[in-house]
Formats: sequence, structure tokens, C-alpha cells
Amino acid sequence: MAKKIIPYAVPMPEQDPKERIHNFNEVPLGYSPEMAIAEANRCLQCKKAPCIAGCPVAIDIPAFINLIAQGDFIAAYRKVMEKNVLPAICGRVCPQEDQCQKMCVMGVKNEPIAIGRLERFVADYAMQVGKTEVPQRLRSTGKRVAVIGSGPSGLTVAGDLAKMGHSVTLFEALHATGGVLVYGIPEFRLPKDILKKETEVLAKLGVEIQTDYVIGITEMVDELLDRYQAIFIGTGAGLPYFMNIPGENLNGVYSANEFLTRNNLMRAYLFPQWDTPIKPSRNVAVIGGGNTAMDAVRIAKRLGAENAYLIYRRSRAEMPARDEEIHHAQEEGIIFHLLENPIRIIGDEKGWVKEIELIRMELGEPDESGRRRPIPIKGSEHTLKVDTVIMAIGQGPNPLLLSTTPGLKLNKRGYIQVDPQTGATSKKGVFAGGDIVTGSATVILAMGAGRTAAKAMHEFLK
Repeated sequence: MAKKIIPYAVPMPEQDPKERIHNFNEVPLGYSPEMAIAEANRCLQCKKAPCIAGCPVAIDIPAFINLIAQGDFIAAYRKVMEKNVLPAICGRVCPQEDQCQKMCVMGVKNEPIAIGRLERFVADYAMQVGKTEVPQRLRSTGKRVAVIGSGPSGLTVAGDLAKMGHSVTLFEALHATGGVLVYGIPEFRLPKDILKKETEVLAKLGVEIQTDYVIGITEMVDELLDRYQAIFIGTGAGLPYFMNIPGENLNGVYSANEFLTRNNLMRAYLFPQWDTPIKPSRNVAVIGGGNTAMDAVRIAKRLGAENAYLIYRRSRAEMPARDEEIHHAQEEGIIFHLLENPIRIIGDEKGWVKEIELIRMELGEPDESGRRRPIPIKGSEHTLKVDTVIMAIGQGPNPLLLSTTPGLKLNKRGYIQVDPQTGATSKKGVFAGGDIVTGSATVILAMGAGRTAAKAMHEFLK
């Protein structure tokens, strides 16, 4: 008998928008066991399973979903953990709609299987029942490895090489591990306790973690090579870009990096319990259309902004942010100014932001990104009253480590040049991956790069 096709995915329960704009609690609430089983039973269990090819770390997706359908949630969790040691994180923040779910056969005519929601479910379930596991570690090889940066690529490399029996030290410039996961993603998308629980796996695997340790100041890469047989650089892309328009040096103008770090890592939203004040704002303008911009504008709303504006120079169709995040922002009352671009920030007599001048745009022919190029419309200039402006137009590689490491080849954009098959750099024994190689990308792509580099480093060490 043919399997009955259920066209729509089981909806994810969520906090009511009217309530969540007043708190930083997680927005999606997660599946119940009954919901997870119902969604898992939608899976067609394809023999060739194109969804696996869509996963940068090649999780056996049909296998773990089949185990959920049978009600064996811990076995499903173990199946995911074979390839991904951060399933609760990836289930929340990875763009499955552009990766595994995009390849789902069910998605050809119906809604694809909600793979990300199911991955999150098994990870959360294992935590709730106390069945999380530390992967098995092989016998010590006696080889020492340094991993610079504790973002998704660095965490993956450290975990994989520790499992292979190597002695791993993880160096992090900030006071907490997680990289962009901890400073860039807000509590309502990725709770810090979830992040903490998943990254604790590394310490249990024997990884030594050193925070407040800035490679390029505290110690140089060449000095590390005297103590370690191999090094992985996963320092991300954390140098904020600005527009270079008049008024960007006014009080009340932030880079998204600073705004998010103050709120996410340093918990400014909990002031005065956490001693990181941030100026209250009534009218906030966030410039950009990616996930970072969406995070910043939704935080601004939660911090009490009466009007939180999202200003983007293209149309809704070209926005790089995830559909889910755009949808949540719209539900929360974020005001979208599409096809508009800032040309000047205007200050008051005390040097604080009071207005932003915008110009309307129209879309021309596609540019090198494949999206239609925004073109200013002459004579369409107008102003908007704001007291805070947050620039979320992208970021590049921080030059600190790169400029202090002779012999490390960079590409024309200033990122580290690597062999795409291995992650090997121009410097013997030094590998790299994640945003420091590709520019800003996704968590799971950075993890995939880390996995590739870890395999190559293992061969190099042997």
C-alpha cells in the first residue's frame, strides 16, 4: 500500500509576537514527541536521499528521521552525533531551507520535511532526559594541535581532532567560547545555556580551552608552531564594514558587531544585573538585509524602541536573511523601508544622532551577486527621525592575526587562501576554514570546512 502523502510540515509552536517583543526568551518553542513523530512519518525514506548531499557535514538524515518515527529518540540523537556534535545549535540557526531541505524530494510538490526542527528536537530531548553523550576518544597520538578561534569551524576541528586522539588547545580572544554563536546570535534565537551545554562536550573530550588569549598579540602563530605540530585558524570575519557616509562618527551610531556583542555576550539587555549599559532608544534604524540586520532590529524592539526600522536598498525578494527571521520580524512590528539607502546621518548640536537622510532606489540589471543592482532615484531624498543607527552591511577579516603571520597568503579580498580540498594554507602545518576563508557564511558551512580541515590535519599529523 502506497504511503499517504501529508503535504504540509507540522507547524512549530511559537511565542505570541505581542508577548515576545517584551522578552528575550526563545521564539520557536520546539516540537513535542508527538509532533516529532508525526513530522518524521512524512519522510519518504528515499534510497538515494539527496538531502544528505545537501548537508555540509553529511548527516544520515533518513536514518535519524526513521528512528524518530519509531519513537527511539536517543538512537536518533546518536545517529546525528556521528556527524555533528552541535545538533541543538544547528537545528536552531542553520538555513536548512537552502541546504538539506532544499534537496528534499517531498519538497518538489509539497512542503519539505522539517529536518532542522527534527534535529533540534532530538538534541533537546537528549538534554532534557540527561542522555547527552561524549563521543568516544581514540588512544592518544602524542601530537599537539592549536585551534585559533572557537566559532563553529574551530569547535568542529577541536572536537574531531580530539576524538582522533590528538591533544588539542583551543585559543579564544574573548572571555567566552562560541565565536559568532555567542556574540552574534541573540538569546531568542540561540539560548546561551544550549550553547554552553553543547560546547561543554569539548572539555569532556579533553580539549584545553584558553580564553582572553589573542593570537597576534598574546602570542604569534610562528611561536605556536614551536609548541604544536599543526594549527587551525578559524577566526571568522569580525571586522565591521561601514558605508563611509557623512555622520557615521556621531554618537548613537553602532556597528552591528558592537551592538550585538554588547547585547548577546555582555548581556546589556539585563542591565543593571549585568553591568553593560546601552543607551535606550525610541527610534532605531538598522541598515542591511541579512540575518545580522534582522537580529539587531529585533533586539532594538525588545529593548523598548517605539519604532524599529529595517532599511534595505533592494526589495524583499533579494534579502539574504532567512525567510523565518523576516517573518518573525514582520510579526513583531518591525517597520521595513525597502528600496531605500542612507546617504547621510544628521546630528544635533551635542553630536548625537537625530535624523537619517535616505534616497529611494530602483532595481536595474543583475550585478556580480546575481541580484538586481540598486540604482538611486534622483530627487527622492527624504529624512527619517531616529536616535540610533546600526550598520549591519557585512564584515571582513580582522587583520590582526593575518598581518602578524608572515608567509600566509591571502586572496584579493583579504581572506586566507587555502586548498579547498584540505583547508591547507601556504604555511606548512597551518590550516584554515570558516568565514576567515569564505567571508561571512553559515554556521553549518563553517562546520563543514572544519570537518574537511580536521581530516586533512589528521593525515598531516600521521
